[in-house]
Order: sequence, then C-alpha cells, then structure tokens
Amino acid sequence: MRVALFATSVNDAVHPSTAIATVKVLERLGIDVDFPAAQTCCGQPQYNTGYRRETEPLVHRMAQAFEGYDYVVTPSGSCVAMVRDNYPRIGRKARAEGRGDTLAEASGSLVPRTYELTEFLVDVLGVTDVGAYFPHAVTYHPSCHGLRMLGLGDRPRQLLEAVKGLELVELPGAEECCGFGGTFAVKNPDVSAAMGADKIHNSLSTGAEILCGADNSCLMHLGGMLRRQDASQRVLHIAEILASTEEEPFV
Repeated sequence: MRVALFATSVNDAVHPSTAIATVKVLERLGIDVDFPAAQTCCGQPQYNTGYRRETEPLVHRMAQAFEGYDYVVTPSGSCVAMVRDNYPRIGRKARAEGRGDTLAEASGSLVPRTYELTEFLVDVLGVTDVGAYFPHAVTYHPSCHGLRMLGLGDRPRQLLEAVKGLELVELPGAEECCGFGGTFAVKNPDVSAAMGADKIHNSLSTGAEILCGADNSCLMHLGGMLRRQDASQRVLHIAEILASTEEEPFV
C-alpha cells in the first residue's frame, strides 16, 4: 500500500504539528507514508472566491504530485471536499467549454484515492483504537465540510471514544457552523464572529479542557476567539490527540 500525505497549505504554514501527528499515527499502524514535495494548495481559496480558471493549474499539479499512490490522506475535511466535490465540477466545466478532457481525467484519477484522515483509519484500515492516550476532557466540533459534504458521521467520535483516558463531552449545537467558512470569514466578519461566539459559548459550557476538530481552519478561528477571551480551553486537531501515547504524551 503506497500512501501519500497531503499536508495542506494551512497545516504546512501554520499547524505543521498536525501533519507530523498524522504521519505518527499512520506509521504506528504500520503504514509507510511518503510526502511528495511537489504538492501545493488544492485551490480551494481561489475556487471559492470565483477564480475557477486560476484553480485549474492546481488541479493538474495535485494529480501529478500524487500520481502512483494508492491513497492520498490528509487531516483536512475541507480540502478533501474540494477534491471530491469541486474537482469533478471543474473538469466537467472545462469539457463543456470545449477545452478537452485533461482536467476531467486528472480529477477522475485523484478523487477516488483521496481520503480524510478519520475515514481512512475507520473505512480503509478498519481501525478505531490507534493506541492513543490522552487523559483529558474533550468536546468535538464537526466542521461543515466533513459533516455535510463528506458525511464523516461518527467516525471521529469512534476514534476519540477509543482513546485511553479521554473523556468525550457532548457539545451543544455541535452541527451548527462555527462561522469560519474560509473566505466567508473575510467577506462577512461580523456574521462570522457572531457564529463563532455561539460556538465558543457552547464549547465552554461543556467544561472540557480541549475543543477538538478535524479541520485546523475552523480551529484557528475558534482558537483565536478563545484566546481573546483568555479562556483556559484549548483547541486541538484530532490527529494530535490520536498521536499522543503514554510513552510520548501530547504536552
């Protein structure tokens, strides 16, 4: 099994520990992980802002960077949703415009091999207990792309429930958007902040030490709001919880 890590731009630039944690978890399960150096952004920011043509070279680059791998695994539901949902749209649109099939072929090659971390662990490897140890109270926020576009369901919760020492606390209004939404937070800052405030209020009401999620983009938004409130609750990506062990605990 040849597995490649797609780190994503957010993790590469701001949260590299999440990408490192992803590799630790996969290697603990006996998976050899490669990191193709040619990978860059998947193109989601450009596409969501209306720059479809400018996104097309990134579709080609992604397909080329991950050519030959059985699976492409990433700790980001939003980037997987971009590949699975929007790459086929981009390919079909280019074909309809009479610009050939190369984009559709690139999409068709990449889409079935691209997996979000938790669904890869549960669906492909058939694992829920990854040998993690994390003796803290945790509440889980399901990000919109993973929840609605990928249909991750209870996969992240299955993994968290199997972590030794972890107390999983129910988050009120869990399925409500946190307000980040990528460029939405930039274009509609007041609405974004209000939605984030609701999510933070609910998260703090749980008394959990950690607000966990599977997308660092959402956690970056929520973590900033927690810091501005001087709250003791921290945000943490699920990969970093799963990477924590009794021998090498997350600090």
